[in-house]
Amino acid sequence: MKKYLKPSLPFLMTLCFSYFFILMIKITLQYIPFRNDVAFLQIKQTEVTEIPFYTTFFYIHVYSAIFVLLAGFTQFNSGLLKRKPAIHRNIGKLYVFIVLFLSAPSGLFIGIFANGGFYSKISFVTLSILWFYFTLKGFLTIKNKNIKLHKAFMLRSFALTFSAITLRFWKVFLVYLFQPSPMDVYQIIAWLGWVPNLLIIEYYLYNQSKK
Repeated sequence: MKKYLKPSLPFLMTLCFSYFFILMIKITLQYIPFRNDVAFLQIKQTEVTEIPFYTTFFYIHVYSAIFVLLAGFTQFNSGLLKRKPAIHRNIGKLYVFIVLFLSAPSGLFIGIFANGGFYSKISFVTLSILWFYFTLKGFLTIKNKNIKLHKAFMLRSFALTFSAITLRFWKVFLVYLFQPSPMDVYQIIAWLGWVPNLLIIEYYLYNQSKK
């Protein structure tokens, strides 16, 4: 009698992440070479033409997001941490550097001009500030050898990093089922993109603290 191996949770997570990561690459490739008249930028022509450095910050955010996603995902590989701790540390440093100096600051800038009005802007600005804060705290706690807090803050940080994927998932889901107006879509996904991610991590950390 043949025995069939069930796919492990890490394998399924990697498979799922790989699928969405490829989609993110396809989205990013639309802006290569530097084009300001394609995809999302088609509806941001006012900002492109009237806001100094808008496209610069936009490109920094979009191009760096790919590296942050990939670097962040590898950090939770326990096998890599145990067998190759130096690689774990170096990738972690890359993740922290990109978030603190590229992705979060550029996200804050373009968040000020987000579609969807005041509440959408508040959401994206808050996201960028929390992203910066959690990542910085994750870096500082490991410098102080506090592994437990380091893991907690980096989980929170990656939950916000992963919003690049969940935001687009919610957008497709809402448009397919409810066909809301574009303005309503932006106002909803601005919060759905990252708040549920963070709540899931907080629930996980709460359960871990009780064990």
